[in-house]
Amino acid sequence: MVEGLMAEAESKLVEGATGPWEVIIGIECHAQVASKSKLFSGAATEFGADANTQVSLVDAAMPGMLPVLNEYCVEQAVRTGLGLNSKINKRSVFARKNYFYPDLPQGYQISQFELPIVGEGEIVLDLAEGVQRTVGIERLHLEQDAGKSLHDQDPALSFVDLNRSGVALMEIVSKPDMRSAEEAQAFLKKLRTIVRYLGTCDGNMEQGSMRGDINVSVRRPGGELGTRCEIKNVNSFRFVGQAVEYEVGRQIDLIEDGGEVLQETRLFDPKTGQTRSMRSKEEAHDYRYFPDPDLLPLELTDEFIDSIRATLPEMPDQKKARFVEQFGLKPYDAGVLAGDKASSDFFEQVAEGRDARVAANWVTSELFGALNKLGKDIDESPVSAEQLGELIDLISDNTISGRIAKDVFEIMLETGDAPGKIVEDKGLKQVTDTGAIEAIVDEILAANPDKVAEAKEKPKLAGWFVGQVMKASQGKANPAMVNEILAKKLGG
Repeated sequence: MVEGLMAEAESKLVEGATGPWEVIIGIECHAQVASKSKLFSGAATEFGADANTQVSLVDAAMPGMLPVLNEYCVEQAVRTGLGLNSKINKRSVFARKNYFYPDLPQGYQISQFELPIVGEGEIVLDLAEGVQRTVGIERLHLEQDAGKSLHDQDPALSFVDLNRSGVALMEIVSKPDMRSAEEAQAFLKKLRTIVRYLGTCDGNMEQGSMRGDINVSVRRPGGELGTRCEIKNVNSFRFVGQAVEYEVGRQIDLIEDGGEVLQETRLFDPKTGQTRSMRSKEEAHDYRYFPDPDLLPLELTDEFIDSIRATLPEMPDQKKARFVEQFGLKPYDAGVLAGDKASSDFFEQVAEGRDARVAANWVTSELFGALNKLGKDIDESPVSAEQLGELIDLISDNTISGRIAKDVFEIMLETGDAPGKIVEDKGLKQVTDTGAIEAIVDEILAANPDKVAEAKEKPKLAGWFVGQVMKASQGKANPAMVNEILAKKLGG
């Protein structure tokens, strides 16, 4: 494949005992709107507050309380839709979705059904080996979250925390275009990247502000769609992969053994790596949707939509293409850097006025590797972009060698000191004095006459002498000068 060009992914088949199967996956992602107040009330949305301390009379469904739509949440939904290259519907309607849960005080959820605020769009997934898959977006609609039932506070009782009741959610529904666990994970990762770039959701899955319902079915290649099962509220990329893999195997085994897949909602148990039945899957008519009589249809103007469009940032795919064109990065490296806004900002700061490919290599290899070991995000990096740039400068001006730079980087991670200070304090400056290097070379050659004779016949053996000289100089000798001096001495 030509570098820079991307191939569309082909559907992957899973081999069962009776032949191949095709996996069909669609995802409904619930993303909490980045807003300080709820969708229909002024109550706060801060994570981690004491139970039932962020609840208005509207959230608690007290009699006579009427919802008032939060305009900022509408802006965030439109902004997300534009970031997903989706159609923005200028007219949308809020509906009541009727069902009973102890943590749903109204006895219904205010959501959108037939007329959502955002229509069809698409996401391009970056998969292994430069392969891409385009996944369609069916819709995005706004809805309020329910509260939370607490079952671990008392051995005989359950409690209800209404802090989340009324929190604004964007339900982003994909088309059933994914064909593997890898693609399902890639979809949620890309979606999280997009909403973080836009600032419309923080994407913190561990806090529940982004979670996915994974719809999985299997069919014979090219056959009719099979019965789907929904795996509810999966809140990590790793669990998404495990849940899909298990569910695919379960359904194939069930059908091949003569059984029938039932349409149901299932839960994933991270401890066992298995899904288990939760309840039969509801259909739309089970919820008895009807337009909410307390909320007028939402009417948007072109001016309102265009004003939001004008504030959109450079999106991940645009940034990736720019990194390839402007900096000459490989598509894979550009994709890794553009995949997180904080990482891309860090890289651009390091690359400013320097060789961008060298900067990219240090960020993606050395820094990301170190942060992964430390369990830290780029925002928590012990080494700042300014310090990493200074380290690269010390290599470029021959103050230190690339090998010494890695030692300096390790010290920077531990101490947070600037690279120049470390080099100065530890006497790590590169030896560029030709006479000093030549003296070391002469000493090594004199101590190894047999190897000198071999190297003169087989020039490739000169590399052994380079290693010996670097070792004798404690890595401080300029490698280019060492090679040049050795070439002259051994060539003669």
